[in-house]
Amino acid sequence: MTVLQLLRDRMREGSVPGRRNDGARLALLVEGGSSRGAYSSGMTIAIEQLGLLPAFDAVYGSSAGSLNAAWLLCGRAEKTQHAWWSPLIMRTTINLGNALRGKPVVDTGFLVDTVYTTIMPMGFQEIVDNPVEFHPIATDARTGEAVDLHGLIHSQAGVQEALRASTRMPILAGGPVEIDGRQLIDAGLAESVPVRSALAQQATHIVALRTVREDEKSGPPPLAERLVASRWFARRAPGALELWLRGDMLRAEEERLLAEHPATLQIRPPLGSARIGRTDRRLSRLRAAVDAGRQAASDVLAGCVDEPPRRSAWSTP
Repeated sequence: MTVLQLLRDRMREGSVPGRRNDGARLALLVEGGSSRGAYSSGMTIAIEQLGLLPAFDAVYGSSAGSLNAAWLLCGRAEKTQHAWWSPLIMRTTINLGNALRGKPVVDTGFLVDTVYTTIMPMGFQEIVDNPVEFHPIATDARTGEAVDLHGLIHSQAGVQEALRASTRMPILAGGPVEIDGRQLIDAGLAESVPVRSALAQQATHIVALRTVREDEKSGPPPLAERLVASRWFARRAPGALELWLRGDMLRAEEERLLAEHPATLQIRPPLGSARIGRTDRRLSRLRAAVDAGRQAASDVLAGCVDEPPRRSAWSTP
C-alpha cells in the first residue's frame, strides 16, 4: 500500500493512534537545518490545515524540525508561523554579532525558554497528551550516536529539555546540553532526516518533510571551517567530529535509505525556490519559504481529504 493510499484510508475511517487495525506504522519525519526549517514549517502547516496529523503514528524531528514538529503536535503550526518573519524573534534568535561577545550566534534557548513560554506560548501539555508519538532526536557528543528523546515527552520541562538538545548546533549555539549524564548536541550531526531512527522503530510508511531541493548538493566543509570546528569538537563533542567531517556522506546515505524504502513519500521545496542558509535572517525570503513549503505539501496531500485546505491567513498572495 502506498503512503497516500494509507493516508486516505485512515482519514476515511477516522482511525486514531492506538486503535488501528491496518498493521502499518506511519512516521512523519521533519527535517531541520536552522533557518532552512522555514520550508518544513510551511509543510507542517499544510498537514495541520488538512487535519492529517491523527493519521500518523509518530512524528520524528531533527533540530529545527523538532521545533516545527512540536508546533504541529500542539495544533498551533499555522497560528505561530509569523515567527519566521518577526524581526524581534529572528534577529534575537540569530545574531551574528553575538560571536564578538562570546554569546551563542543561534540562541535556541531564547526560543524555547522565552518565546515559547511568554511571547508565543507553546501548548506543551497538548504535546504530552497527543496520542501521536513525538520523537525529537539529538546527537550524543561523546559517541556520535543518534539519541531519541521520546522518553522526555511527559511534562513541559521534558519537552523543553528535548527541544534545547535537538537544536544545540555545534559552535553556533553553545556547548552541549546534559541530560541524564549524556552530553547532547544538534540532531543534524547524526541524522539530518531521522530516517534511521524511524526505521529502527518499525516504520512501515514514511512521509519526509525536506528542507533542501532535489537538485541541491552538499560537499565537505572548507579547510578554514574544518580547522575551527575541529578544535571545538575536540573540547566539547569528540565523538561527533567524524560525523561532522563526513556529513555529506551521511546525508547521501539518508537519501539512499529514503529512496529505497518501498513506502516513502518525500515533500521538498520546489525547484527554483530560494536556497536558504542556516543563519539566514532575510525575513521576506523566510516568509516566502514558509508559504512555498505549505503549498508544496498541500499540492501533494490535498487528495487525502474530502475538502480542500483553508488558505493560510499569513500566506503571500
